[in-house]
Amino acid sequence: MGRRSRIVVGLSGGVDSAVSAWLLKQAGHEVVGIFMKNWEDDDDSAYCSSNIDFVDAAAVADVIGIEIEHVNFAAEYKDRVFAEFLREYGAGRTPNPDVLCNAEIKFKAFLDHAMRLGAEKIATGHYARVRETAAGVDLLKGLDPAKDQSYFLHRLTQAQLARTLFPVGELRKTEVRRIAAEVGLPNARKKDSTGICFIGERPFREFLNRYLAQAPGPMLDERGRTVGRHLGLSFYTLGQRQGLGIGGVKQGGGEHEPWYVARKEIERNVLRVVQGHDHPWLLSQALVASDAAWVAGAPSRPGRYAAKTRYRQADAACTLEVDTEGRLRLRFDEPQWAVTPGQSAVVYDGERCLGGAVIDAAEPVPREAVRAPAASASPAP
Repeated sequence: MGRRSRIVVGLSGGVDSAVSAWLLKQAGHEVVGIFMKNWEDDDDSAYCSSNIDFVDAAAVADVIGIEIEHVNFAAEYKDRVFAEFLREYGAGRTPNPDVLCNAEIKFKAFLDHAMRLGAEKIATGHYARVRETAAGVDLLKGLDPAKDQSYFLHRLTQAQLARTLFPVGELRKTEVRRIAAEVGLPNARKKDSTGICFIGERPFREFLNRYLAQAPGPMLDERGRTVGRHLGLSFYTLGQRQGLGIGGVKQGGGEHEPWYVARKEIERNVLRVVQGHDHPWLLSQALVASDAAWVAGAPSRPGRYAAKTRYRQADAACTLEVDTEGRLRLRFDEPQWAVTPGQSAVVYDGERCLGGAVIDAAEPVPREAVRAPAASASPAP
């Protein structure tokens, strides 16, 4: 943007949004900061840092020399994001609330508020890029491959992207911290946020237990042997290793191998667990996903692409098909690990994020066809 514009920046209290605001101010734009409060329940606890984050955001605004407004989106967040989060967990799936928060709060409620303030554009500290073309606006990966956040932004529309700037998307994280330190931003060394505010660093199962009823049941291995009891299918996710409470069962008389959650049998209230990271039940060759969102506004053509089935994962080569009802089918060249219903499958064409959909089901790999998976990832939280 060559001319001076009024830009509203989402200041989270973190270093990425702080540097975004500073870069825009240095470029000569009229910059206004907005701090979004998205959660009110127990936000004064040690687990939710909203109050501390606002103090940090206000300190950043003071150093940069911009106004900052505190805006409460807690009601919208509870209706549009948290309610869906609980519905999905209650159904035994593992949702990704960050994806929904971006689509419904940061680039909808926040964008609408910014437009009412007379903004021409909004900006956030996400590591992604937008590129204007003759056909519309592309969503591109951030230049820092270790920080790219396009996965969480894949549900944004053309209208949303056309009004959005990602100033740090062109930078690496080390450069962002260097800039912050050089200009004296007070949060230059602040630790990156991990997780969503309403959970924070608290034990995840303890948090869910406040909202979802426990429904204990058997924990069975692949041969149907009872190896433990689960607290309720909602409290587990595929690929989970910690917190299963299983020990003392050897496979074939050999060394102990760790146990992983492999399947949920919802109707029977059975949790299936297996031993070994590369057990066939944890590997999938294909998946089906629904509730698709495409950045271009229309489904991409069937063909060869790459996809991620969770955030911190290398792109996996695949073939895309889209059925008459808009559902995606992705068939991968190499088996994928712990493909989890409720998570997002996001499709890429090189550096361009095309869109994605919510995973419904995965197709397991036949035991005789198993090879080591091309890229495994940490289990979803």
